[in-house]
Amino acid sequence: MPDQPEPLESYEEGQAIAPTGAGGASDLATAEGETLEKTPGGPLGTGADKKPRSLWSDAWRDLRRNPIFIVSSLVILFLVVISIWPQLIASGDPLDCDLSKAQEGSQPGHPFGFNGQGCDVYTRTVYGARTSVTVGVLATLGVAVLGSILGGLAGFFGGAWDGVLSRITDVFFAIPVVLGGLVLLSVVTSSTVWPVIGFMVLLGWPQLSRIARGSVITAKQNDYVQAARALGASNSRMLLRHITPNAIAPVIVVATIALGTYIALEATLSYLGVGLKPPTVSWGIDISSASQYIRNAPHMLLWPAGALAVTVLAFIMLGDAVRDALDPKLR
Repeated sequence: MPDQPEPLESYEEGQAIAPTGAGGASDLATAEGETLEKTPGGPLGTGADKKPRSLWSDAWRDLRRNPIFIVSSLVILFLVVISIWPQLIASGDPLDCDLSKAQEGSQPGHPFGFNGQGCDVYTRTVYGARTSVTVGVLATLGVAVLGSILGGLAGFFGGAWDGVLSRITDVFFAIPVVLGGLVLLSVVTSSTVWPVIGFMVLLGWPQLSRIARGSVITAKQNDYVQAARALGASNSRMLLRHITPNAIAPVIVVATIALGTYIALEATLSYLGVGLKPPTVSWGIDISSASQYIRNAPHMLLWPAGALAVTVLAFIMLGDAVRDALDPKLR
């Protein structure tokens, strides 16, 4: 009989490795597997001990590479800065007017000319950003909070609460926004921004409510929510810890796009004379007063209208970029 091969000794650990009919292939595979497991980076350097990226981290990575997001963010950052500190780029007073300079064009120190009352168009355009941004941001926050709470509760609990809320939202959807503004704001005499913000929240929350309701209904059917329910988690814990973080993305996208819409709505209502009222400085008010002088002094309309268009476009572009980053279907 042929001599049996002697057991080989491992040169690393001094342990015997039994020979195999495959020429040691199984031992080699085992050794390689152990080596990969001991590698700090894991197989193929994927980093087995690293935490997996979340939806938000992936979205932020995509946003940083999106030029539309970068450009729109810079424009919005500039608008926010001049809204808080308009004196950084405009040293004049928007209410300081000189009738002797009414409708005059560009002059040294007054690059945008003067309006029909002799006020500096440049200064009023800069200070008008504060009103528009304030109205847009506060209205969006109010709509997002109210709509998310009502829609989220309706989607989570369902039943009679869901039915009643659905019928209420149907009623609000049937009210034309501009017509509702003409009716509701025509009786308001206050010149502050709060009546306009309250009107936008009143008629804007049903849209966010529908979005939040559908998102919560989808999220609560996932396995991790069912597992939390089976383990005895309370309704508040499931809503706050499991459902809300995974259902809030569509609300953020719609709210970001709607912010630009609310800024345009404020200008529309102010143009019609039922929104903000003088002496408040607003792009809508300036556009309304300049519309009758468009043939003789087009610069009065050009600059506030251009600032309004750029602002609305920036927020819409930001919303589109956020939507592309948060939508898993586009990955």
